[in-house]
Amino acid sequence: MAVFFSVIAALILFFIIVMILDCNRFVVRKYRCREEKLKKDVKFILLSDLHNKSFGKKNARLLKAIDKIGADMILIAGDMYTSATGGDIETAAELVCTLAEKYPVYYGNGNHEHKTRLFPKDFLDMYRKFSEKIASAGVNHLINEKISLPDLNMDIYGLEIDREYFRKFKEIQMEEAYLEKLLGKPDKNKVSLLIAHNPDYFKSYAAWGADLVVSGHVHGGLMRLPVLGGVISPAIRLFPRYDGGEFKEGDAAMILGRGLGTHTLPIRIFNPGELVVIELSSR
Repeated sequence: MAVFFSVIAALILFFIIVMILDCNRFVVRKYRCREEKLKKDVKFILLSDLHNKSFGKKNARLLKAIDKIGADMILIAGDMYTSATGGDIETAAELVCTLAEKYPVYYGNGNHEHKTRLFPKDFLDMYRKFSEKIASAGVNHLINEKISLPDLNMDIYGLEIDREYFRKFKEIQMEEAYLEKLLGKPDKNKVSLLIAHNPDYFKSYAAWGADLVVSGHVHGGLMRLPVLGGVISPAIRLFPRYDGGEFKEGDAAMILGRGLGTHTLPIRIFNPGELVVIELSSR
């Protein structure tokens, strides 16, 4: 019996050590995608789900890694801060504004930004303060709108969906008409890149006409297991289909980042934060 309890204690200690390490480190994950409509090759960095995490003072380690990659632009798929009363926006705002000094930045909201936008009194005007800070730095903050990049023959869309699509336990059906109502119809002659925080609706995004979707939200499933992948999603679904990586749906591709930080449950086990690099080419 003593041996049994010693083994259990050793396992618990092992998982605690892994969790502490994985919550305080990130890895660089690279993907290559092809899109014939693209005019010239482009390299993106995808960030998501920072939740106010700082890797070194003022995110120095993260910024150094980003600069080393030499990307053309930054895509942000939401939840850079956490919707908590009296919560911090400075860590996220400082990182985003610093990035905007060197790179074009395209920012789509996550459910945490959306929540603070809907209920400003409950969250002490966090959203307004944050959005004003990043706008003054030149960030392209896209809320159900697009920006055209003629030199790439690309439109970048930032999608913000209703809170009902983030329900726990139950997935709400999304109709194609819903996305057309929010974003209009994509131009089939251009590359349509969709920043969509919630990956659960990838099939709907593909049916709408997205060529490339970038997402976050799932945090890699908190803990990752061999073969099974991520263990649980924010919607409290075990072993979610979309937990991290590259996915295909017809001609559409989705790159799902595992995020950088944590909230509520500060857990990352065999699941370090991710700095995602996407190389998109026409060949």
